[in-house]
Amino acid sequence: MRRSRAKNRPVAEINVVPYIDVMMVLLVIFIATAPVVMQGVTVDLPQAESEQMSEELKTPIVCTADVNGRYFVDLGDSHIEVRELNELTSIVSDYLMTRPGSPVVVQGDAHASYDSVVQLMNALKRAGVESVGLVTQPISN
Repeated sequence: MRRSRAKNRPVAEINVVPYIDVMMVLLVIFIATAPVVMQGVTVDLPQAESEQMSEELKTPIVCTADVNGRYFVDLGDSHIEVRELNELTSIVSDYLMTRPGSPVVVQGDAHASYDSVVQLMNALKRAGVESVGLVTQPISN
């Protein structure tokens, strides 16, 4: 009698091979698509904790994106509101031709859209700016 009971017991095993196959397929898909999905703007990040700009540096070009999607350029002695990013590109490019090596910083409103800041940085890249700093506190003049 005991032998018949042992043979009739249900087997409590789970076959995990199909789950492993599905996970491997998903892993291959994610590995193949991740480089295509991830795009970004190349920014030279500082290697140290944030520090104030050195007083020895030239007056920075401050490009601002506000919450309403407007763009501004502060060239030290003049504050210009630009209507299109192409205008901003030409202003910054002309300024850098007369004063090469001037630092460029982006000051984005805390509530500005991410897209407007990225578009601003892309316009600066087209203007020939190689390195962009990000302002985290208001600049005091």
